[in-house]
Amino acid sequence: MTARLETAIDGIPVQAGAADTPGFSAMVVDDHPLVRESMVARLKMMGAREVVEAATIGEARARANLSGPRELCVLDLGLPDGSGLDLLADLRAAGWQRLVVLSAADDPYSVRAAFVAGAQGYLLKSASPVVVADGVRRVLDGGVYADPAVASLLAAGLRGSPVDSGVSELSAREIEVLRLVADGQSNKQIGELLGLSALTVKSHLARIARKLGTGDRAEMVALAMRAGVIR
Repeated sequence: MTARLETAIDGIPVQAGAADTPGFSAMVVDDHPLVRESMVARLKMMGAREVVEAATIGEARARANLSGPRELCVLDLGLPDGSGLDLLADLRAAGWQRLVVLSAADDPYSVRAAFVAGAQGYLLKSASPVVVADGVRRVLDGGVYADPAVASLLAAGLRGSPVDSGVSELSAREIEVLRLVADGQSNKQIGELLGLSALTVKSHLARIARKLGTGDRAEMVALAMRAGVIR
């Protein structure tokens, strides 16, 4: 997968429109060095004046705190120290306006959860070079972009997937916790907002996981959205 992206990004010629958004600053977050280097090179060819790199959520947060909001962040969802969904929410809260996910995950849960957490773009690591460049450019121009391979999933939501009866078993407090998860809040932030300890929040999430049959945060949110219990 990494090798394919390396070819896709470094292999594209610079297009005439690449200088339409000159002078922007960016951050690339991915734990695969070749992916990071390739994306950094592509962004510089598109006019980035400065691009910083991070391999983990911790590194990304440190660089974001040091530099403040940049015009763009391209990040993976699967990072060594946690979910990129949490990082998305953190950056959005800190004032970052253009956030693009570059991931191998092409399931509807990940796609929907990324946009809920604040992404303006969702690209696949298997995407063609034209799609990668076009998606980044669209977001830089202030638009929203979904890779054509996942756009239909986003539009259809979870239509056609089995209804999970466990949603009806959720308590009011559990729905409240899920709503904050959907807003991209971390366990600590949820606890602060609801006046609960992080351990209590973790316990609520464990009960939600048992009722819904999944411990994946994005999937829990998607199931609750489909059932209409959260927006």
